[in-house]
Amino acid sequence: MNNTKNRNVRDKILLIVFIIAFLKVEAQVSTFKTIDSLVNIGRYQTALTKLHELDTTFQSTSKVASIYASIDNYKKASLYYEKALKLKDDYSVKVRLAKAYKKEQKLQKAIDVYEGIISQDAENLLIKYQLGKLYVQTKQPAKAIDTFKNIIKQDSTNANYHYRLGIAYGMLKKRNLKINSFLEAYKNDTTHIKSIHHLALAYTLLHDKDSANIFINRGLVVNPNHINLNKLKINNLYREEKFTEAIQFLKRIDTIDPSEHYTQKMLGRSYFNLKKYEEAKKYFNKAIRIDKSDFKAYTYLGDINFEKKKFYKAQLDYMVATFAGKEPRDVEYYQLARVYKELGNPKEELKSYKKSFEENRKNYKALYQLAKTSEDYYKDKRIAYKHYKNYVNRFERKDSVLTKHAKERLKEIKKYYFLQGEILQ
Repeated sequence: MNNTKNRNVRDKILLIVFIIAFLKVEAQVSTFKTIDSLVNIGRYQTALTKLHELDTTFQSTSKVASIYASIDNYKKASLYYEKALKLKDDYSVKVRLAKAYKKEQKLQKAIDVYEGIISQDAENLLIKYQLGKLYVQTKQPAKAIDTFKNIIKQDSTNANYHYRLGIAYGMLKKRNLKINSFLEAYKNDTTHIKSIHHLALAYTLLHDKDSANIFINRGLVVNPNHINLNKLKINNLYREEKFTEAIQFLKRIDTIDPSEHYTQKMLGRSYFNLKKYEEAKKYFNKAIRIDKSDFKAYTYLGDINFEKKKFYKAQLDYMVATFAGKEPRDVEYYQLARVYKELGNPKEELKSYKKSFEENRKNYKALYQLAKTSEDYYKDKRIAYKHYKNYVNRFERKDSVLTKHAKERLKEIKKYYFLQGEILQ
């Protein structure tokens, strides 16, 4: 009798506990539905307040993390994802934690999470792909190569895998393997614009003009507005002196990004070569407004004014170029010397030729002109003799006409001083 009573009491207690637990779960489910509704209408602060009032569970903690992730507060998102994983080992939360780490630029932490997933599930290509990209981003090309090669063994049809493998090979300067990987990507997807661009660039650097043009033109069919492919096309046309065609491509990318310095500069240079000086001037001035350190634009403006015989304006442009320039400014000093010649100022002309050669010891024309101008300016022809001799010793084979004249002047100056009783060496 007593046993039956005890059993009934126990069953009632278990039923009450079950009902309470059920009601608690139902209440929690209802609360989570309310929280989801609040988040959906942007009331995330209220949702967070309600979540913090709940008992700390895996579900509540991971929801807090997700809300912080949705408002780009990845620092707090990572913190709560970490707490959630301590309560329960969950695949989806690990993935979200890795993404949060990436957003925080804690890339090695993201790698650790992905490596942990892969150690338990080696067939997970999605995570392997993300891991491979992170290896590239953190400059671990050897690991990236192993990862992408492993992925390709499982799926060789995805162009992105071959493309990423090519990027990793490029980091190790493995040119042929890099090109082969981009070609494989292209075979898998003939519209894969990133691979097409890299192939066009690689063949350009190899001076393989035909192959480069194939991929440049193919890429521009896929995406006519691809800036870098347009630039490769423009550079090729410019080298071939097809300036009118180059201008057509330049105007296309100018409509896409009118503040691009390269475009304004190349438009100026193309119009300059077509002798359309007013148009050239307009674009060089635009280039200067975009990049005030572009001293070569001032050089071109000087060249335009020189052609128009506006020598004082040309002088000012060249002087600004020599002041603004940080690279060798031998061209600018050389052009300035030509202006001083036109203005009848041989002293400054000499100084400028001297500076031109000092800026660039390979500028044989500057040295030759320094010798010639010295001979015309100084009574002491030994000064010119020294410069002519230096020219012949260093640049005899550079220009047959200049060398012939330099040797003739050396002979004449030597003869002159010999008759004066002095032997020049």
